[in-house]
Amino acid sequence: MTTTSFTSINPADGTVVWSGDAATPVRVDQAVARAHAAQSQWARLALEAREAVVKRFAEVLQSRKAELSTIISREIGKPRWESLTEVQTMIGKVALSIEAHHRRCSEFRGGPAVTRFRPHGVVAVFGPYNFPGHLPNGHIVPALLAGNAVLFKPSEFAPGVAEFTRSLWTEAGLPADVLIVVQGGRETGEAIVANGSVRGIFFTGSSQAGRAISRASDAMPGRILALEMGGNNPLVVWPPVASELAAHLVAQSAFVSAGQRCTCARRLILPRDADGDAVLDALVTIASELRVGSPLDDPQPFMGPLVSAGAAARVIAAQESLIAKGAVPLLKAERRALALVTPGILDVTNVDSRPDEEVFGPLLQVIRVGTFDDAIREANATKYGLAAGLVGGTNDMYSRFAYEVRAGVINWNQPLTGASGAAPFGGVGESGNFRPSGYFAADYCSYPVASIEAEVPLPPREPLPGMPALRSGGV
Repeated sequence: MTTTSFTSINPADGTVVWSGDAATPVRVDQAVARAHAAQSQWARLALEAREAVVKRFAEVLQSRKAELSTIISREIGKPRWESLTEVQTMIGKVALSIEAHHRRCSEFRGGPAVTRFRPHGVVAVFGPYNFPGHLPNGHIVPALLAGNAVLFKPSEFAPGVAEFTRSLWTEAGLPADVLIVVQGGRETGEAIVANGSVRGIFFTGSSQAGRAISRASDAMPGRILALEMGGNNPLVVWPPVASELAAHLVAQSAFVSAGQRCTCARRLILPRDADGDAVLDALVTIASELRVGSPLDDPQPFMGPLVSAGAAARVIAAQESLIAKGAVPLLKAERRALALVTPGILDVTNVDSRPDEEVFGPLLQVIRVGTFDDAIREANATKYGLAAGLVGGTNDMYSRFAYEVRAGVINWNQPLTGASGAAPFGGVGESGNFRPSGYFAADYCSYPVASIEAEVPLPPREPLPGMPALRSGGV
């Protein structure tokens, strides 16, 4: 099969950041075989030895933080402040993963049985472009600690970040072929999924792609899937609340990372009264003043470009489609050079049959309702269930919200995009398959083996009905 070349493009200026070849199905199978050969020896190392490599990786990350963050900014378009935060999160993930592995996967005894944990073998990590370092890292580190070998297929928009990260693992002393980066697009991903020797797939991306991976794995019951697939996330703002403070939290929730976080607020649910009007007025003012620019600008922008010109075009097309259906533009998103898009806010209250889809960019839909009961119903009016939040309200309101709203991440009086690496991270419905990452990634990186053991064969205390007694007395 002919090798396909591809490049990644800086979305701020159109320059080439990385170029290389996409792996063909044959090369994918070869990579799986190499990883399988390396995994056995890696798994046989003492946990302390694997931990030592992972800890060195954190040290190398710390020393090369500026370089990696610059690559993220150039390849993905994140402002420098945000890229540095992402690398720092990768560093912090190491200690959290070690702690999680010890707490959730340590050998334990119960009654006459002992339980130990065993790696799956070769697992594949499918990385997204919005957090090209942090999100794959959240799978790779716990998978390696557990003794797996990892096939890492990064987003085709972030190949350079993946290659640089792999080089840092090599610098940290990770043995050859325990982590293999496999570059490519859809065909490469399909080849990885089709290889039956891949015993786990840890995926972050669209619901459509996650469902395709699930369908392709139906005939492989020995494969574990951990799927994180985004969401059409609701953020409810309800009195009592300070309107300007609430608006700041909404703006951060909707527009940080140019709206390219899977936890970004997509639907803002407000009361149809003066309190809702005040929040909305403040929000439009704040959003219109957010600095949008090139990721390496000085002063630094709040928002950089979207990942590609195509992504920018899709956001503008979604906005025009909603306006054509009756949405009222309160602040129109505008496309600037290449992939830069300014924040957009649309009132879609009176739009019939609103599409339940994730617009992955800085476009916020506003829905006005009459009562808090209506707000909860509207929050749940989605097939997704990743993140939801309440700003304002009372303790009783939040208790209802946290119990009745269906989502894997539920925040109160915090940005919807806030998530802790010391907690599970994942969703329900079209957002995930009940295998959250974050602190709980340790759970799907190995499996328990239960044993009842004796150093020498022991005779039964008394024979079972129908069994003859031991004639020799068991000696």
